[in-house]
Amino acid sequence: MNGKSIAEREAAGRAARERARRSSHKETGDLKRDPLELLQKNSEGRVPNLVPLRYGRMIVSPFTFFRGSAVLQAHDLAHVPNTGMAMQICGDAHLLNFGAFATPERQLVFDLNDFDEVAPGPWEWDLKRLVASLVVAARNMRYSRGVAEELVMTAVNSYRDRTREYAEYGALDLWYDRITFDRMIETALTPEGRRLLRRGMDKAAGRTHESMLEKLAARDGERWTIRDAPPALFHMHGANTLFEPEDDWFALGDWKKLIEPMYADYLKTLAADRRELLEHFAMQDLVFKVVGVGSVGTRCLVMLLTDHHEKPLFLQVKEARASVVAQYYKSQKCKHEGARVVQGQRLLQAASDIFLGWTTGPSGRHFYVRQLRDMKLSVELELLDSTLLAGYARLCGWAMARAHAKSGNASIEIGAYIGKSDQFAEALVSYAFAYADQVERDYEAFVKAARKGEIVARGDEDMAADFRV
Repeated sequence: MNGKSIAEREAAGRAARERARRSSHKETGDLKRDPLELLQKNSEGRVPNLVPLRYGRMIVSPFTFFRGSAVLQAHDLAHVPNTGMAMQICGDAHLLNFGAFATPERQLVFDLNDFDEVAPGPWEWDLKRLVASLVVAARNMRYSRGVAEELVMTAVNSYRDRTREYAEYGALDLWYDRITFDRMIETALTPEGRRLLRRGMDKAAGRTHESMLEKLAARDGERWTIRDAPPALFHMHGANTLFEPEDDWFALGDWKKLIEPMYADYLKTLAADRRELLEHFAMQDLVFKVVGVGSVGTRCLVMLLTDHHEKPLFLQVKEARASVVAQYYKSQKCKHEGARVVQGQRLLQAASDIFLGWTTGPSGRHFYVRQLRDMKLSVELELLDSTLLAGYARLCGWAMARAHAKSGNASIEIGAYIGKSDQFAEALVSYAFAYADQVERDYEAFVKAARKGEIVARGDEDMAADFRV
């Protein structure tokens, strides 16, 4: 319980400027490190045959490289001043790790949606990840420096203004606050922005488990079977597997031997009513799914279950590895990486998946479980002009402010630290451009290593050509 008065908390926020001046946030630090060494270390423990695909997805552009290299920025942020105001942060809050999803009440909201790297850390690390992503993405989309600057200023000042607003909220008001699509439409600055949001609502409404069933699976005698689509989707013990015979999972020889103990372990982490609900479902099939950019090669499963009416439920069982934030910002040792992800997500999100839980797999690997794609929606950057992109940056700043306010109960301190001026935002503009330059240098080193054969990078189409499905 924080017994300090509001005035004392504001004073503490301003006092943090002595530890890290607001102007100091423009610094990127002396970045003398080998990006290849850090990335290769980050690839250890992944499915070996999928590491080339991870690098293949990263090599597409500096922006995809940035998405897959959160470890580099976490390493680099540890070498610059920080405010000392630590809380549970997302850890990988780039602009594509925000999105829409349905609450348990089936209300569509906008929020952070990726928590693989969640851990205690300085709140500004999330903001620096976001602003750097905005500049890298703007350059990738061939926008001018002026547009990129405006995106950063918009996101940071949205964060500043919403943080000051949340500083006035009562504890319950803050806990219940949600960025609904109705609120987003009300605050959209252009008719095109409102139209895009309404189209998004319609699209999300169609992204259900039932709509996925016919696309992903087929009836096979008494049960449903998910279709192979390698390298992105394959049965671990089937003809299209990318597992080596000596892999501890492959050696089990039967997917039920793998998943049934994990599923039983997972159920223990759920509330009683969720366990009761899942008793209505029977397991049909299990496949390996390759996801995202930075997660490629980590172990991720998709489980298909159906109820007595053959209505489907797709659950994603995703490996949780040590957070890159925790590697570079000292905090209490984590006992279970899956529990870390789940507990961090519940704290940062306004509303979380009713089936969110965690489990342990063979060889002691940690996992978390959630629904797959149920009314989830991500922004399609190529559809946004500079005005719409600025509107999206404003939403990201808002969502981050709400998440941090709920996570750290420190809106009063953060608001006082930032102040009312643009000084902090201007420092982050300098940081974002300097760090985007660093990303491009790291990307060039990455491409050069691939050309020399020091790393192997293979795209999805290249790898898919190895299979005949």
